[in-house]
Amino acid sequence: MTANRNFKRRVRARAAKTGESYTAALRHFRATPPGESMPKNTALRLSVAQLTVAPDPGDTAALRDSGEQIRRLMHEAHAAGARLLHLPEGALTCPDKRVMSATGPQNIGPADWSRADWATLAGELRAITELAGELRLWTVLGSVHRLTAPRRPHLSLYVISDSGTIATRYDERMLSNTKVSHLYTPGSEPVTFTVDGVRLGCSLGMEAAFPEIFGEYERLDVDCVLFSTHGPGTAVNNGPFALQAQALAAASSYWVSYAGTAQDAPNAPSGVVGPNGDWLTRCPPEPVPAIATTELDLSTENYARPWRRVARSGLYAQHQAPDDPRSLDRVNP
Repeated sequence: MTANRNFKRRVRARAAKTGESYTAALRHFRATPPGESMPKNTALRLSVAQLTVAPDPGDTAALRDSGEQIRRLMHEAHAAGARLLHLPEGALTCPDKRVMSATGPQNIGPADWSRADWATLAGELRAITELAGELRLWTVLGSVHRLTAPRRPHLSLYVISDSGTIATRYDERMLSNTKVSHLYTPGSEPVTFTVDGVRLGCSLGMEAAFPEIFGEYERLDVDCVLFSTHGPGTAVNNGPFALQAQALAAASSYWVSYAGTAQDAPNAPSGVVGPNGDWLTRCPPEPVPAIATTELDLSTENYARPWRRVARSGLYAQHQAPDDPRSLDRVNP
């Protein structure tokens, strides 16, 4: 019994240090027969959504409409057999800098958060959380998280479990100049959670432009990053964040779920990128609410990630030729 308690203590210590789940940490302690890999759960059925976001957190009717829109998509995802629904940045409310500016829409200034209908926001989030429990559907959605006055809120992703509780929350860390100057308080740490043995990380806003965020999640052993965004915010664009999501998935050898808004769908519809950088599924490129559903299949061994870790560990130093004059001479053939 003492040995078993000590073993569990070691596993919990690793989980606390790395941010892994207990199950993920356990894989590093269990002995595996030579030539075999530690088995993992093999699949997670995921729905990713696009929906129309509303720019004014003080518009009570719009907040209620956003809540109803989210709940409709939750029912669609449940009908599609999904275990998790991933929604975009600002799914419940997506405050516009001009709407929020205390100095008026012409000169962007500090946001006036007293105009937000916090009571309705809380009520809609409760209704979504209760439905998640009824449908047994994990739901990840973007909104704002109120802090103690006079601090500005976080721009967040709420992770709602299939038991109908908020499991955790991710706060955008790498904010744009406008966001950090006038709108939000930045977050400070990565967030991971596990659904059916599949380990997921969260990213938000413009963080696809910061590869270090996604590299950090690779080191935390995630299988998929849920990236929620409002898009570039321009009427016509080439979907740069979606392109970056593809590249980051391939560079990290994990899935990336890209959830954007319906307004930006003609440029970059929501979808899921596989570990090789290919789109597995996408919503229609039309400005309408929709979901796309796919299976994250972990049964195939991923050789690229462990190899890159070996390569980064100093592997090449023993093979280099630092004292060979033919190597040092960079101008003669």
